[in-house]
Amino acid sequence: MVLERLRDRRLFQEAAGSLSGKVYCGFDPTAPSLHVGNLATLTSLLQFQLQDHHVCLLVGGATGQIGDPSGKSKERVQLDDTHVRDNSDKITNQLQTVFKRMHEYTFKKTGKHLPPVQMVNNRDWFQQMSVLDFIGDVGRRVRLSHMLARDSVKSRLASPEGISFTEFTYQLLQAYDFYHLYKHHSCTIQIGGSDQWGNITAGMDLIKKYDPLAKPGCVVIPLITTPSGHKFGKSEGNAVWLDPNMVSPFDLYQFFCKTEDVAVENYLHHFTLLSSQEIQEIMAKHTQDPKQHLAQRLLALEVTELVHGEKMAQQARVKTEILFDQKLELDADTIIEAFEDDKRLIHMQTKDLDIVDLFTGSGLVQSKSQVRKLMQSGGLYINHERVQDNRKILASDVYQDRLIVLRTGKGNYKLIVNENL
Repeated sequence: MVLERLRDRRLFQEAAGSLSGKVYCGFDPTAPSLHVGNLATLTSLLQFQLQDHHVCLLVGGATGQIGDPSGKSKERVQLDDTHVRDNSDKITNQLQTVFKRMHEYTFKKTGKHLPPVQMVNNRDWFQQMSVLDFIGDVGRRVRLSHMLARDSVKSRLASPEGISFTEFTYQLLQAYDFYHLYKHHSCTIQIGGSDQWGNITAGMDLIKKYDPLAKPGCVVIPLITTPSGHKFGKSEGNAVWLDPNMVSPFDLYQFFCKTEDVAVENYLHHFTLLSSQEIQEIMAKHTQDPKQHLAQRLLALEVTELVHGEKMAQQARVKTEILFDQKLELDADTIIEAFEDDKRLIHMQTKDLDIVDLFTGSGLVQSKSQVRKLMQSGGLYINHERVQDNRKILASDVYQDRLIVLRTGKGNYKLIVNENL
């Protein structure tokens, strides 16, 4: 049943073994945050939960010090222990927060309460093993010919960069993770990106070496790429982080608003719980009038809510309407709330001010002469209406007696909360 859901969401590439029981996925803390490239894995795990599978999330506090060579043309820069520990803590907290948001989103869409995920860190077991223990116990159960046959190893061996022994052993560590979670936490399924196939099946093989009657399974999902074929990822130069302190909810919203037409339907399947019918309906509307970007806006709203919650998603939508659509139709208090932590929102008295004083007093324009030049060139706006003459601020300039939206050019804004007594 879960495979049907993954296929429906276009999140299935390959599977092996039994898909009954608890599922786990690993996340190496090579950065302080997850990114949009991880979203497909997270939503795939959500699909497992919707089919009543328990979920275990592994943070690679040990493996993060080595780095997975899969899909990489050269060795990762090694992180010191302090950075790995710090990243591990941040990724752990982030995963718990994101899944809490995802569960809220799921309840809103389906009415189903999902249980919390289990968190583990592989540092907890690897730090208790010596090198001799690991080689003597795990190493003797693995054939070198199988390790050399992995695609991630063969491609690196054939490259000028080659592969270090450290990276070569990564697959053993990931394989042992699967065995440890199978033995101690009843995890029988591992999920990951398609570039993880070799590492995951190595874990399945290792489990069977320890327990010939075991029936482990795995699912790999397609790697999410840009329309140009580039992978979303931390080391690909286009990372969009899920940490709101690194990429704001508004910027995440804008990122998905800019999705190209050829990708938006796939992303709606990958990253949301919208039904196939709902996606077909929005794509039909989008096809009729692509300039409205209806599909992209829905995608942006859904993903931002999935990651950051409904409040942040709605605030991002309101900001977009003000800053990009240049509309002023929403309730003034709703607009003010959306910009509450934005430096472009300021409180000031506007009584007896003229337009020149208002723009300089807000800090949007630095000098009165510059305001006059902008006015003459048609680059000055109040509430999205062009202003060409200096005059006193009128009651009609104050939207709903609360707000004045100032703009210069195409995208420089200040929002004034009117403080007149």
